Amino acid sequence: MTKIFSRQITRWPTLQRQVSACALGLMLALGVTQLSLAQAPAPVVVGQALPALNLKDQHDKPWQIKPSTRLVMFAAGRKASNLMQAVLQALPKDQLTRKNAVYLADMSKMPGFITRTFALPTLRDMPYLMGVSLDETTLAAWPRQTDAVTLIELDQKVVKGIRYVTTEADLRAALER
Repeated sequence: MTKIFSRQITRWPTLQRQVSACALGLMLALGVTQLSLAQAPAPVVVGQALPALNLKDQHDKPWQIKPSTRLVMFAAGRKASNLMQAVLQALPKDQLTRKNAVYLADMSKMPGFITRTFALPTLRDMPYLMGVSLDETTLAAWPRQTDAVTLIELDQKVVKGIRYVTTEADLRAALER
């Protein structure tokens, strides 16, 4: 009896390691699946609701797109951001509010040091609020063209149209509608 019991005890650590390894593998597989599902960005599609965003503004305060918003101006690159800032600086500071428009910038490709040291402090001096994305997955599925500002027209958060502008005149015209 002692011999049989002794053999089972000596096998126990091996069995325990095998079970632990299987359990760990299962947890990792499920965790990776959960993580990839949670981070999968939703695309912006005409006729569908705009995907919900969990972002902050340039002052590190919660920022959201309200149901009354009619226009989202999305800048995904440096030239598009420069175009947005050039136009907005020349307009009255309440222009975005009066036109039910918001400005959203994808700053995820900018090095973190540059973002924290130069970009965000500069943006904090702007007279308008803007949504800022620092995570590359958040806006990855949003429509964009090189050097263009994406204009997303909304009605109660439902996407009615998507177009792209590359000139100050076109961007000003979109804000005047």
